[in-house]
Amino acid sequence: MQLLRRTIRQHCGTTPYLVDSTGQSLRSKDPLPDVDLLRRNRLYAIHESVKLGETVRFELSPGLHAWLVAVENKHIVHGGLIGGEALRENQPESADILQKDLQAMGMDGDCAREYIAGLPVLSTHAMKAAAAELRTIFYAVSGWQALQMQENRLRTAQQRQLAQAIDERKRRGDTVVYPFEKERVLLSLIKTGDRNRARKALNEMLAVMYMTSPKLGLLRARAIELMGYLTRAALEDSPLMEPLIERNHAWMARLIEAPDFEELSRTLIQALEDFIDGIYLQGFNNGNPHVGKALDYIATNYAQPISLKTVAAAINLSTFRVAHLVRQATGNTVLQLIQQTRIRHARQLLERTDKSCTEIGYEVGYSNQSYFIRHFRRQTGCTPARYRQRFLKPPRPA
Repeated sequence: MQLLRRTIRQHCGTTPYLVDSTGQSLRSKDPLPDVDLLRRNRLYAIHESVKLGETVRFELSPGLHAWLVAVENKHIVHGGLIGGEALRENQPESADILQKDLQAMGMDGDCAREYIAGLPVLSTHAMKAAAAELRTIFYAVSGWQALQMQENRLRTAQQRQLAQAIDERKRRGDTVVYPFEKERVLLSLIKTGDRNRARKALNEMLAVMYMTSPKLGLLRARAIELMGYLTRAALEDSPLMEPLIERNHAWMARLIEAPDFEELSRTLIQALEDFIDGIYLQGFNNGNPHVGKALDYIATNYAQPISLKTVAAAINLSTFRVAHLVRQATGNTVLQLIQQTRIRHARQLLERTDKSCTEIGYEVGYSNQSYFIRHFRRQTGCTPARYRQRFLKPPRPA
């Protein structure tokens, strides 16, 4: 908590404190009254934070604004962290309203005035910025893993994208026809490993699928057809993709079992991620079995101390021969492919987990953190910490 307080004060200028899973403040000397109303407001904020996977802003009491992130570690929610309390700028009446409210809760008038006088006055923008920083700071400092919140955040983001895609088509009055051309666009994005644009393209397709055939049975059929198309296209370009068939069968089974459109959409997004992982390193039009073995070895052992020499030894070829074949087939050196694989997995961990950047660096094979940061910046244009902040930044309203 000492480190959290220092970090949050430095970044946001406010003082954080913990609340337990009932909404009870854990401050040793809580200036606010111990009343059910405040506990219920905090508890509601914890539930909303878990559901959305994000920090939520709320009013503890009329005029008293706060922001909270749920404190979770591996699916267990222990309470919440309130990043601070503040009055909103350009609301001069809020201090008077708050004082009356606090006194109605049983707080002494002088104590209420003293408490209010010590509150920062922040703009809406400043509160949003402080809220955006809170989750990143807590989970970076604590090293805890908010797995449930991460799943909920990804689901919420997908639902938001789907709703936006549906609303946009309705607003434009487009004729709703299943976009077969989008399948080719999606496939080209998969080939290049562009996950963000591939997700967006898939969400647009899901929106149209829902508008053209909202019945669950038809939606399942469309989803299974799409996975079949992607697998066939991959196999036509490279026989080395045959292992994708078995993986595809497992995803189809999950699509068949999906009880509603929300679960169907989430499963299809997960299948897309797995599909990209399965084919990106293999490349397309890549017919040399030695190259396939080399890429399989990199994909399996990227987190270990590997090099051109270890890859060559694993597939029983000379380093010169492996270097030539891999460069000819992929356009990259073995070392470049190792670094690309590590950074790609690091990006996924930054997006999907709340592990610290240091933990992620070690997990993907970098024993030297400065080396990890340098390679990450070289491939993405920013540091791992900045990448996470950009990924977690909520999209602007349409």
